[in-house]
Amino acid sequence: MAWFDWFRGRVVVVTGASSGIGRATALAFASAGARVALVARRRAELDAVAAQAGEALVVPTDVTDRAAVRTCFDRVVERFGRVDIVVNNAGVLKPALVLDLDGRDLEAMLRVNLFGALYVMQEAIGRMLAQEDGVVVNVASLGGRRGVSPIGGYCATKFALVGLTEALREELHGKPVHVALVEPGVVETPMVENVTQDEEFLDFWPTALNMPPSWVVWAIFAAARFRLTELSVPPGAGTFEKLAALTPGVSDALVHWTKNAASWLARRQARS
Repeated sequence: MAWFDWFRGRVVVVTGASSGIGRATALAFASAGARVALVARRRAELDAVAAQAGEALVVPTDVTDRAAVRTCFDRVVERFGRVDIVVNNAGVLKPALVLDLDGRDLEAMLRVNLFGALYVMQEAIGRMLAQEDGVVVNVASLGGRRGVSPIGGYCATKFALVGLTEALREELHGKPVHVALVEPGVVETPMVENVTQDEEFLDFWPTALNMPPSWVVWAIFAAARFRLTELSVPPGAGTFEKLAALTPGVSDALVHWTKNAASWLARRQARS
């Protein structure tokens, strides 16, 4: 596609690049001719992605460590000279009923999904403002617009990321740096595969309904190329959630019905 040419030569930083959405996104940007920095904690997995990504920089980084994030961006700028696009994707999911949620698990999710995202935004946007251009794409979740069980703790972290992003957009109004939100539903990734070993989650969501990572990659590309503000995956799902929030009682009943239907489908899938 012609509009892919816009990414050629751009410097793209992808967090959570070792697997799942991050891996698929990094490889897609590399295929489009971008110069990609691969950021995650696991060096071996990043090296495996880099082997397929052409001119890629591997930067093992724990995004929950503020100093490590600063060092990461210093290395990117030292290698490529600038930062054009950041895909803020690193995330962790620990399912549990709210009444059973371990505070340590919630804290671990907050450290990655919220604080890690914050540190990445602060480091990236400071440099982008200095160069007077740049795009940050925050990968949130449809769970950041509507809480569902048994991932209430995860939803809470994504609600927080959505709020932080909206406030940041206000702060950057009129400035040459754009911040976008991409809100996926359940995607077929190793994180979700690990979660679906949990019987409560598997009963709630059949794996047959998982979306491929490529759907999210397209949304990230569109958000970065056309400076879109917010995209849900699948399209329209986020708008539906916002409308549903106007009648929370009806929304609760609809979610309950949907979960029962999904549970029935999951049991049929398991038997087959």
